[in-house]
Amino acid sequence: MEDYRFKHLILGDSTTGKTSLTIKYISGSFLEDLRLTIGVDFYNKTLLYEDKRVRLQIWDFAGEKRFRFLLPKYCKGANSAFFLYDITKPITLEHLPEWISIIRKSEGDIPIVLIGSKLDLDEERNVSREEGKKAASKYNLAGYIELSSKTGENVEEAFKLITGLLLEKFKPFNEKNK
Repeated sequence: MEDYRFKHLILGDSTTGKTSLTIKYISGSFLEDLRLTIGVDFYNKTLLYEDKRVRLQIWDFAGEKRFRFLLPKYCKGANSAFFLYDITKPITLEHLPEWISIIRKSEGDIPIVLIGSKLDLDEERNVSREEGKKAASKYNLAGYIELSSKTGENVEEAFKLITGLLLEKFKPFNEKNK
């Protein structure tokens, strides 16, 4: 039995690496050939964080615009989110305001971490780390991190960051109700 259960969204444009990140985190594997996510895929992972058993219900949302109308319904009850953009494709960061608007209208001020994905392609980078940090600050996001699902760099750190933010936000509520 877990001490905490959180619904966590993974959002961003198509081909930003959402499913790769999720699979890398859940199984430790990196798959070169992934199918397009249709609507949303669900995953669960229970982890130990500061002596607490935390279950993350991970909702990997399709990035194609044709599925965007589903997002407000899938956001219901979400506790946190990652927004991924591809560091080699500036257009994927330009869509951040639209995604953030949908989440904030549906769930209010939940912690959202901005993630620059595909760090293994750093030599092809077209979005600087500074631009990513500025975007996170501009939209009042809870954090910023760059990672590579291929190499695993910062994957665990991203999920530790969001888990820590969630426990910080919800621990007082749970402590009062014990």
